[in-house]
Amino acid sequence: MRVARMSAIDTIPVETGIDALDALESEAIHIIREVVAEFERPVLLFSGGKDSVLVLHLAAKAFWPGRVPFPVLHVDTGHNFPEVIDFRDRTVERLGLRLEVASVQDYLDDGRLQERADGTRNPLQTQPLLDAIAAGRHDAVFGGARRDEDKARAKERILSLRDEFGQWDPRNQRPELWDLYNGRHTVGQHVRAFPISNWTELDVWRYIEREGIELPPLYYAHEREVYRRDGMWRAISDVSPARPDEVVERRTVRYRTVGDMSCTGAVESHAASVADVVAEVATSTLTERGATRADDRISEAAMEDRKKDGYF
Repeated sequence: MRVARMSAIDTIPVETGIDALDALESEAIHIIREVVAEFERPVLLFSGGKDSVLVLHLAAKAFWPGRVPFPVLHVDTGHNFPEVIDFRDRTVERLGLRLEVASVQDYLDDGRLQERADGTRNPLQTQPLLDAIAAGRHDAVFGGARRDEDKARAKERILSLRDEFGQWDPRNQRPELWDLYNGRHTVGQHVRAFPISNWTELDVWRYIEREGIELPPLYYAHEREVYRRDGMWRAISDVSPARPDEVVERRTVRYRTVGDMSCTGAVESHAASVADVVAEVATSTLTERGATRADDRISEAAMEDRKKDGYF
């Protein structure tokens, strides 16, 4: 695919020689460089999931041959897949990054948070995240959110202002005409920056294939003990045990997103390579969050409610 633009002189389409992935990469790298130039203490939310891995890869390209000039932050719920934590640590070491960790378990241990009745900790990330942003005096926070994931995320601008309480007001969005990004903020406020807002899940996988980007093995087909709950295959673990009436089976599955074990479901799949996943995603009619995230099914506006409180 080639991208055409209109000549400013004669309005005749001119072939740029840039394909769709090149254009998305160029836009994302431009956004990352703009944020680093404009803000004093940016940080990247890095969970080890494919979207945060992609943003980190783009940041590494943006500043090559230098190092990524900001730390990465992980809000660790204690319910993460071990494979993802291992991948996170190896990536941080390989790139020579500084890792900041905000632990939900610490908040539970000292009483600042309480376990939820449903057992999931994903909604509990908000306060540790906001406290970590304040402690690090981070004025810009990179994230891997995309507009195609959820209708709440579709309302976001590329640079999205958060108030003094870390909250987001969807009615107070700044225009971003002609790729001009307004990062103005007052003391106590910060900006969330989403360099891959315009990417789709398929774009992400096609780019991963093109660039040879390593991901946690959970993204590819493997055998695992699972049980069926709420239309999803849930993994057997200490934090997500099966109920007495749920049948544990061994199936070949993969994960489209790698959130907490207590709220993330797998999909049956034989896609064992990046090329296989690209072909599979191309035929999917559900977003990865809609298909595999129980925490987004709490209510119709679950994601938007959490974003208004400060969740990413």
